[in-house]
Amino acid sequence: MTYSTKLNFAVLATASLLIHGHASAEETQPQSPIIVTGKGLRETPATPAYGALELPREQITTSASGRIEDALSSVAGFQQFRRSDSRSSNPSAQGVTLRALGGNASSRALVLLDGVPVSHPFFGYIPLSALAPERLSSVRVTRGGGAGAFGSGAVAGTIELTSADAQTLGLLNGSALVNDRGETELSAIAAPKLGSGFAVASARWDRGKGFYTTPVADRVPASARAKFDSWSTSLRGVAPISDTIELQASGLIFEDDRVLRFDGAQSSSSGQDASLRLVGRGNWQFDALAYVQARNFSNVVISSSRFVRVLDQRNTASTGLGGKIEVRPPLGENHVLRIGADLRIADGTLEEDPYSAFTGARRSTRTAGGRNSDIGLFAEHDWTIGPVIATIGARADRWTVRDGFYREVDPDRNVLADDQFANRSGWDGSFRGGIVWNAADALAVRAAAYSGLRLPTLNELYRPFVVFPVVTQANAALENEKLRGFEAGLDFTPDDAISISVTAFENKLKNAIANVTLAENLRQRRNLDAIRARGLEFGASLNLGTVSFTGSLALTDSEVEGSGASAALDGLRPSHVARIAASGTLSWKPRAGWHFAATLRHTGKEFEDDLETFVLPATTTLGAYAEIPVSEMFSVVLRGENLTDERVVTRNQGGSMDLGVPRTVWAGIKMNIGH
Repeated sequence: MTYSTKLNFAVLATASLLIHGHASAEETQPQSPIIVTGKGLRETPATPAYGALELPREQITTSASGRIEDALSSVAGFQQFRRSDSRSSNPSAQGVTLRALGGNASSRALVLLDGVPVSHPFFGYIPLSALAPERLSSVRVTRGGGAGAFGSGAVAGTIELTSADAQTLGLLNGSALVNDRGETELSAIAAPKLGSGFAVASARWDRGKGFYTTPVADRVPASARAKFDSWSTSLRGVAPISDTIELQASGLIFEDDRVLRFDGAQSSSSGQDASLRLVGRGNWQFDALAYVQARNFSNVVISSSRFVRVLDQRNTASTGLGGKIEVRPPLGENHVLRIGADLRIADGTLEEDPYSAFTGARRSTRTAGGRNSDIGLFAEHDWTIGPVIATIGARADRWTVRDGFYREVDPDRNVLADDQFANRSGWDGSFRGGIVWNAADALAVRAAAYSGLRLPTLNELYRPFVVFPVVTQANAALENEKLRGFEAGLDFTPDDAISISVTAFENKLKNAIANVTLAENLRQRRNLDAIRARGLEFGASLNLGTVSFTGSLALTDSEVEGSGASAALDGLRPSHVARIAASGTLSWKPRAGWHFAATLRHTGKEFEDDLETFVLPATTTLGAYAEIPVSEMFSVVLRGENLTDERVVTRNQGGSMDLGVPRTVWAGIKMNIGH
C-alpha cells in the first residue's frame, strides 16, 4: 500500500466516523449523553496477578528528555539494546525488553499503541521517536510473558500505550523548547469534541545538530555530531455507533533522519500506519481491530579506518498487516471470559550495495527478504471467589516462515549467491495462569506462571549487517524463542498515600537469539540453548500532599546456557544486561499548575559482547523537570538531562566507543486551552 493510499485511508475513515458522530448526536439528543472513551475494553479482574504497573500521564509527560524511552526507563528492568536514546542511536538498535532477557536488537517485549503492535515488520525495533508522550494518557507495563491477543511477541512482557482523549488533552495544547545546543522540540495537538465523539490531530518535530558520540581523544576530521531530524503527525477520531458501541480510526505518519559517528553515516526510518477499531461495551462485549503498516529504512555504513562509504542499505521496504477479534460473553459478575483470534503478517525486502573502502567502487548488489505470519487463537477465564481472583489462559499459534531468499550479484550481473530458503510452519502452544488473594484491605498476594513465543524477525533470518569492523551474519535456520517463567509477589497499600510492591521471578528463554562470536570480527545470529534470568523487583510510591516519590529497583541474575557452538558462553551474562537497575523520582507541586521533579537513575555494569570482553561501565544520571504557570493558558518549562554530565558509554567494541547524551538544558513554553 502506497503512502498516499494509506494516508487517504486514515483521513477518510476518520472523517467518516466523525460525520457519524454528528449524526449520532442529533439522533440521540433527547436521550442520555453517550460517552466514548477511545480505549479498548477494560482490564480484567485478574490483571494484577501479573504485576502490571501503570504509568499515569503526568509521569509520562514530565521526563527530562521529553521522550517515551526516558519515561519507560522509570520502570526498573526496562532496557533498550543500547543505552543511547532515539536521537543518537541507529533506529535498528531500538529493540526493547524487560527482565534481563536482552542481548538482541529485536524487541522481546510486545509494544502496543491502542491495541496495535508497533514494532517494525522487518527489524522488530520500536519507532520510539514517533511515539510522542504528550499524545498518551497512560502506559501499562506487564513484566513477564503472556497469552492473549498478539501474545506471540510477548516473551519478556507487554507495554501498552493508550492515547489520550479530548477531555484529557483540552481543545488546544502545545509546546516549544530549545536547548543549550540550539536544538528544538515543537509539538501541537488539537482535540475538539465533535457531537458525541471527538478528534485528535497532532504533530511533533524534533531537530538538532546533536553531540559528538565519539570521545574527544578518538575524534578524527571525519567525526560527526549525532544530528537528528524527526517528525510525526497523527490523526485520530472516535465516535459512537450506538449507546454501547464506538468506532475508532487512527493514522500515523513519521520520518526520522539521523547521523551517527561519521560524516555520511546517515540513517532514515519512515512509516505510514492506519487502523480501525470497533469496541462494544454491551452485555456481549467485543473488541475488533484491523491495521496496516508501511515502513522503510535506509542506512549508510562508514569505514572507521578509511572513513568512506562501505555499505549503502538504501532500501528496506516492509509491510505489516493484522487484526484481532476478542469477545467477552456475559457469564455473571464473578466471571470474565475472553475468547478470540488474532493475525500478524510481516513481509519485506532489503536492498543494499557494499562498496570497496579502497577504490570506492560498488562491489555487488544484495537483496534479501521473506514473509512471516502468525495466526493465534486464545481464551482466558477470570473467576472471582470472595477475596480470591484466579485466572487461566491458553493460546495456540499457527506460524509460517515463507519465501525467504538472499541474492547477491556483482556489477557485471554475475550471480555470487542465490539462496532460496525452505518454507517452514508449525503450531506452538502457550499458557498462563495466576491468582490474587486480597488477604486484607492493605495486602494482596499474587502468583503467576506463564509461557510465551517469539518468531525470529526477517532481519534476524536474512539480513547480515556491519558495525565496522565487526560483521554479523544472518541465519535462515533460526528457531522460535520460547519462554517459561513464574513469579510471586506482594502489593502492600496501607493507605492511599503509600504503595509498596515486591516481586520475585524466574524466567527461562529457550532458543534465545543472540549475536554469537565466531572469530575476532565475525559474529552470527544463533539460537542459544537458553537465557535464564531470576531476580527481585521492588516498587514504591509515596504521596504526602504537595510532595511525592516513586521508585523502582530491579536486581537480576541473568546467564546464558550454551553448548556446542555456544559452549564458550555457558554461564556468562548476556550482552547489554545489567545486574542492577534503579530509578527514583521526587516531585513537588506547591500549588495548582506548578510542578518540580528530579529523577535519579542508575544502571549497573554491562558487557558489549557475548564473551564479556568489552565493558560498559555503570552509570548514574540525574534529570530534572520544572513547570511554572505564567498565565491561565501558558507555562514556562525547564528540563535538564544528565545534569551531572556523567560519561555514559553506549558502545564499546575493542575500545572504539560511543557516548550517550551529555548535560543538556532545555527551556520553553507550554500552552493549554481547555474545552
